[in-house]
Amino acid sequence: MLPILLSGFLTTCSHFSRFCSDTGANVAPIFAIAIIPIVGLTGSAMDYTRANSIKSAMQAAADATALKLVQNALSLPSGDVSATADPVFKASFSRPDAAQLQISAQSTSSGVVTVTATAQMATDFMGVLGITNIVIGSRTVAMKTPGDGKGCVLALNRSASGTITAQGSTTINLNGCSMYDNSRSSTALTVGGSAQVSALSVGVVGGISGNATMTTTAGVQTGLSPIPDPYAKLQVPSFSGCDEKNYSAQKKGTINPGVYCGGMKFNANADVTFNPGVYIIDGGDFTVNGGAKLQGTGVTIIFTSSNGNWPTATINGGASIDLRPQPTGEFAGVLMFGDRAIPVGTTYKLNGGSAQYLGGAVYFPTGSVDFSGGTGTGTNCTQLIGDTLTFTGNSGLAINCAGYGVKPIGVSGVRLVS
Repeated sequence: MLPILLSGFLTTCSHFSRFCSDTGANVAPIFAIAIIPIVGLTGSAMDYTRANSIKSAMQAAADATALKLVQNALSLPSGDVSATADPVFKASFSRPDAAQLQISAQSTSSGVVTVTATAQMATDFMGVLGITNIVIGSRTVAMKTPGDGKGCVLALNRSASGTITAQGSTTINLNGCSMYDNSRSSTALTVGGSAQVSALSVGVVGGISGNATMTTTAGVQTGLSPIPDPYAKLQVPSFSGCDEKNYSAQKKGTINPGVYCGGMKFNANADVTFNPGVYIIDGGDFTVNGGAKLQGTGVTIIFTSSNGNWPTATINGGASIDLRPQPTGEFAGVLMFGDRAIPVGTTYKLNGGSAQYLGGAVYFPTGSVDFSGGTGTGTNCTQLIGDTLTFTGNSGLAINCAGYGVKPIGVSGVRLVS
């Protein structure tokens, strides 16, 4: 029997000698095995793309839900608010391929809302690799931003003690406007001696020392989130050359916008009117002595330097000042603006007293501003913004700014934290 089978096999091979001698036939099973991970990896990319699409939609729904809940935070209890969040989330999320969707939400007494969502997606291709489901999650936190939009005093420094300071017999009267301090120091706002502060409201990121001498209409609050800088996008315009060098005035006259290199000095007998426009002080000092008189409408004074000789400002007691900003344009509402490149702590002393009216925004984002003035009846729109602020003497500010073009300080709203 064996010889017969052998003979038949040899006969068959003689007819199919090419097939029998082709060792390449072994590639087929090897390829079949190798294609499994290739298909798995290629399919994984497709599954991942779909999962990422679901995650993006889920994150958008979580963001919208958190913002919606924060807007209605007054009607929310503290703690678990998942039952409230669930229908809000599902109203903006429609992905039938996201199975086992679970929504959870927490609310705090301060109005912070956290929304978390999870779901599973069945894979189409990754099952070849043993992965049948992908877990997808999203999380967002939203909160109310503080403020009443009626700020007239804002200290920007985030860490220093005494970023707003009132000492001695100082009286600060903020007529219908609020004071904000962005420092997280426990003594961010310091009111010492017999100093007194009267304001619509007072808000501080950190703490207050001496708050017993503060009177407010809408209350005093600590632990706020920092108030955004309303003029953060303002930039010093490009300039070249000098229109005036070491300008000094000691009599009555009128001056024009331009570049004033080496500063500006107004002596006791100066009576100067500023024509409307932008005045760039390139280095030197802006000095106004007692007895000098300055006036002008539609004015912006910019402090900067082309050579590192950074300018300062000194307005002495007894000076009579009535300067008001441009109501429209790039520098709308801004009367004074200090270049952000000016070293932090550079001093600006604006101590003209009751005859000093600086209308609009006095904005020195890196400056240490000493302020005393504005108690006269003409004070109706002044915003004072600096890295740190020190009040001396008696000061009065107000925020009746219709027609001035200023940006509001401390506008409340809602925002995403993470």
